[in-house]
Amino acid sequence: QVQLVESGGGFVQAGGSLRLSCAASGSVFRIGDMGWFRQAPGELRELVASITSDGTTHITDSVKGRFTISRDNAKNTVSLQMTNLTPEDTAAYYCYASDRLDIRGAYYWGKGTPLTVSS
Repeated sequence: QVQLVESGGGFVQAGGSLRLSCAASGSVFRIGDMGWFRQAPGELRELVASITSDGTTHITDSVKGRFTISRDNAKNTVSLQMTNLTPEDTAAYYCYASDRLDIRGAYYWGKGTPLTVSS
C-alpha cells in the first residue's frame, strides 16, 4: 500500500500563488504516474495535472500556463505550483498515484487539501 499526504492548501486572493505538495510513503516502489485532481463543491472531480515517473507532464487546458507539476522521485513527492489563481480554482485538491504493479490499474489517493481563492 501507498499512503499520500497533501499539504499547502489554504486561502489566497485572486492573482496570488500557492504551492501544493504531496508526500508518498509505504510501498513507494509501486508508484507509477502521480498527479492532482480537484473537486469543487457540487462538481465532479477533474484531473488538473499528471506526471509520469520519467517526467512527462500533462496539464489540463483550464490551468495551462498557470499551473506547473513537478516530481522528485528520490523524495517520493509531487508538487503543484499554482499561479495567477482565480476564484474558479477554489476546490479540494487531491493527490493521486497509480500502482504500476497492479494489473487492475489501481490508484492511491490522498485525503485532499482545500484551496479557497477570494475575489
